[in-house]
Amino acid sequence: MTSPNDDKISKPRLINYANGPSLEEINGTVDVPKGMGFFKTLLAYSGPGALVAVGYMDPGNWSTSITGGQNFHYLLISIILMSSLIAMLLQYMSAKLGIVSQMDLAQAIRARTSKQLGILLWVLTELAIMATDIAEVIGGAVALYLLFHIPLAVAVFITVFDVLLLLLLTKIGFRKIEALVLALILVIFFVFAYQVALSHPLWTDIIKGIVPSADAFSTSHSVNGQTPLSGALGIIGATVMPHNLYLHSSIVQSRKLDHRNKDDIARAIQFSTLDSNIQLTVAFFVNSLLLIMGVAVFKTGSVADPSFFGLFEALSNPSIMSNSVLAHVASSGILSLLFAIALLASGQNATITGTLTGQIIMEGFIHMRVPIWLRRIVTRLISVIPVMICVLITSGKSTVEEHIAINNLMNNSQVFLAFALPFSMLPLLIFTDSKVEMKEEFKNTWIIKLLGWTSVIGLIYLNMKGLPEQIESFWGDHPTHDQLVLADHIASILIVLIILILIWMIYELYKGSKHANLAQERIVN
Repeated sequence: MTSPNDDKISKPRLINYANGPSLEEINGTVDVPKGMGFFKTLLAYSGPGALVAVGYMDPGNWSTSITGGQNFHYLLISIILMSSLIAMLLQYMSAKLGIVSQMDLAQAIRARTSKQLGILLWVLTELAIMATDIAEVIGGAVALYLLFHIPLAVAVFITVFDVLLLLLLTKIGFRKIEALVLALILVIFFVFAYQVALSHPLWTDIIKGIVPSADAFSTSHSVNGQTPLSGALGIIGATVMPHNLYLHSSIVQSRKLDHRNKDDIARAIQFSTLDSNIQLTVAFFVNSLLLIMGVAVFKTGSVADPSFFGLFEALSNPSIMSNSVLAHVASSGILSLLFAIALLASGQNATITGTLTGQIIMEGFIHMRVPIWLRRIVTRLISVIPVMICVLITSGKSTVEEHIAINNLMNNSQVFLAFALPFSMLPLLIFTDSKVEMKEEFKNTWIIKLLGWTSVIGLIYLNMKGLPEQIESFWGDHPTHDQLVLADHIASILIVLIILILIWMIYELYKGSKHANLAQERIVN
């Protein structure tokens, strides 16, 4: 797949046609020597899983996990586990699609659908990426504010210049980017592991919480305005991210591979899956540590403000710590300092992966490539606008009101993730069960098919079920009856739109696959 103008010499342009290999500048650039032992081979394939795992522990996950712990103790750990297992299944299929078909998910969808649908899906996915970008802007700005006492409005503006970090990273090679991301993940993990270790949690209760229970989906009682079901939906919504499926199907292709050798393909799938499963296990522990923090680090119900500001202040307040050891460490300011450092690390990690994903879907869906610095500046400026408006509107109000407004903006922006998720999961299942894309040898087995369809239908149902509540949250903590009715109407319209676009997409995928099957049969005959 090349541009029709490849044979012409032209001046460099900001916007270029792109219809070649996914992330062409890194595609097939990492050598994986044959004949190495198991662990050396695993190390060679390790890296893409770390970039994927970032999306499962970004700043958007933090408040949902900690609030879930504060309100329902260890009950929702089972939801974190379930979300992580589903994520492993989806990322396995995403990696397999990229390795076998040599296309990322966006390219595969575009190859089987019309230009009009491709543009629509690109817009929906861009909105989902920008929604996560808002969480990164807020997380990075708050971290700068807490660490260096930079005014919030200035800190928000400073986050635009993370493009300089990205430009530097593009010069040092993809393997070093993977190493940096892994190092930042380890920083986040050890910060929360240290804080939980000091809290001496009840491990028997934690183990009980891992066992799934119907109580986790209960709506019969609420704590601080939250039911177990709404807490579970918040964790699921913040965990399974649509853009990770596009990202993983692309970056696994960074490993050099002989696609004529089926054993090489099978080995790449095996070790890429191990890589992502290991990293997603780390993400599971990070999210579990955050929930355990909400239970064991603080006294029950003592954290009234689950925003980043509130958690920072809580970690420096000895009077609400659960034991004397934590109280002593909290009085030194170490706990709150470590929290802010982990928040900054999380925001920077998400910045790297968000930019790569944006490039993947732009090239895949609409065959357009722009320089990485230009793309980052444009998308970050768009994401900064609502945050800046929020900061400026609340600048004359109390500090608590400003913090609540910023936290609500971050939570409300996640509605776009629920909207975009079905349009990445369904095609992924369809493609990985197609002999055209997967060949007969690498199609999904019946157990993967069963688990995949159960997970996808379940996630789509839960996201749609939680959509009205997400829309209602736009009106604040105490919406009027009219606002609730309006929110339900908006949610109903969105659900109908999602269903109609899904039908359109499935029809085009079916028609495109039928043509591809006929073309393949003609080649064989």
